[in-house]
Amino acid sequence: MSVTTFPDSLLSAGLVRIQREVDTAFDMLLPVPDDSRSRLVEAMRYAAIGGGKRVRPLLLVSTAELYGVDRDAAVRAACAVEAIHVYSLIHDDLPCMDDDDLRHGKATVHKEFDEATAVLAGDSLHALAFEILADTATSSDPFTRAELIATLATASGKDGMAGGQMMDMASEAQDYDLHTITRLQQLKTGALLAASVEMGAVLGRVPHEGRSHLRAYARDIGLAFQIADDLLDTEGDEEKAGKALRKDEEQGKQTFVTLMGVDGARDQAHALVEQAIGHLTQYGAEAELLRAIARYIVERDR
Repeated sequence: MSVTTFPDSLLSAGLVRIQREVDTAFDMLLPVPDDSRSRLVEAMRYAAIGGGKRVRPLLLVSTAELYGVDRDAAVRAACAVEAIHVYSLIHDDLPCMDDDDLRHGKATVHKEFDEATAVLAGDSLHALAFEILADTATSSDPFTRAELIATLATASGKDGMAGGQMMDMASEAQDYDLHTITRLQQLKTGALLAASVEMGAVLGRVPHEGRSHLRAYARDIGLAFQIADDLLDTEGDEEKAGKALRKDEEQGKQTFVTLMGVDGARDQAHALVEQAIGHLTQYGAEAELLRAIARYIVERDR
């Protein structure tokens, strides 16, 4: 196998495997009860199973495997991150937020079910994330479980994803400069990606001071991911994306593309990816999947 094709085939196999593992895990975690909660759990399953790229789970598992972490434990932690991600998408799509009808090529949860069920499904997936991390099946070490919970909680709340979403909503009423847009996206998009890498290292019992290179890698791919999203929103194909595009432009929001131009944004995304890969120099072939994920982030079409 040549050096050029190795990362692509490795990434393809990695994505297929993690998608299958996450779907299987959610299937087991979300049995449908034989009572009036069934509609809620069906909505949770509808959102969590069979959709999404699973980049966050793949980042977590790939980082954990650098340190010999049990695959099943890593997949459980990855499902916790994905549960938070999925809950955020359910709530993002609601009429009070982005008001979207399509997600991953199918009707959004509030369209398929109803708004109240969608809210409760998001709430329940949020809770499920921390149930998973608190379970001894994820780690037998209580200190590891506590750090996993703290890491994901911080990345999800006001100092992470939710804070970034608030900044994003506020951006409709004011013009943000590049520094503020960068901060917004580090919270809204980057925090959960960074938590995925961090949690993989936590499972591997890497001390906090020994993770700085992984945090730098995660920071750079997080920004590159959002720049790529902004480019897709400007130039992408809605059918491939499986969701509505051009919404930022319609709402007059400032993005990396509006502030840097298409070419400038694309150059910056590629520079960030190369910088991210540079943070992994202490690893050999065992980190090739993390390098391939970084490249995929700017090359994807959805």
